[in-house]
Amino acid sequence: MELTSILLRTLVMYFFVFLVMRFMGKREIGKLSVFDVVISIMIAEIAVIAIESTDKSILLSITPILLLVIIQIGMSFLSLKNRKLRILFDGKPSVLISNGHLNREEMKKQKYNLDDLMLQLRENQVTAIGDVELAVLESTGKLSVIVKDNSTSSDQTTAQTTSNSSSENNYSKTDSLPNIRYELLPIALILDGQVQDDNLEKLGKTRFWLKSELQNHNVDNFKTVFFCSIDHKGKLYIDKK
Repeated sequence: MELTSILLRTLVMYFFVFLVMRFMGKREIGKLSVFDVVISIMIAEIAVIAIESTDKSILLSITPILLLVIIQIGMSFLSLKNRKLRILFDGKPSVLISNGHLNREEMKKQKYNLDDLMLQLRENQVTAIGDVELAVLESTGKLSVIVKDNSTSSDQTTAQTTSNSSSENNYSKTDSLPNIRYELLPIALILDGQVQDDNLEKLGKTRFWLKSELQNHNVDNFKTVFFCSIDHKGKLYIDKK
């Protein structure tokens, strides 16, 4: 009789937890943040207790799981509206390699050793740190790697040989574009209608410059922009609300 009860409880909890995980979104199944991992572990532990405690009603275990689901969905909704809260729970990406140079301070801060780095570089088909243009440790713990473009160095060499004859023209062109060649990934300038002043400072630009660029795209108010980014070529991507 006890075995039958355990099997029935296992079957019920399996379908219940399955539906709960599906309801919380595909992100729960894929790349989990620390907050998501905590919720998932707690749900799993409560489910195990529900299966083993045959003398207690299964509702006593379903109720706290539902509470965890409400917390997770509520925090996910709030983090969509508040970037500071999103960073607090999910964390920020960390640049570990920039233009072939290791960021030792950031590695130390993230407690990320060289063995971990080389392992993930090999998983990205990279064997030499010097070949890496940019390596970013994402909030999920995955290392995103962008390899240097060999054609870039040859293009730079060609540009240097021709710069002696037309230095004034070259300087006038480069001054008009943001100095962001060190960042191969697009840089976010506006998130949820909020201007990212720290990123503008990295580019050596101001809100006045950003507003002028947006006006060229028929955008007059920062608040009407859901997402705006700029790539290393100085091209803006704008998504309105």
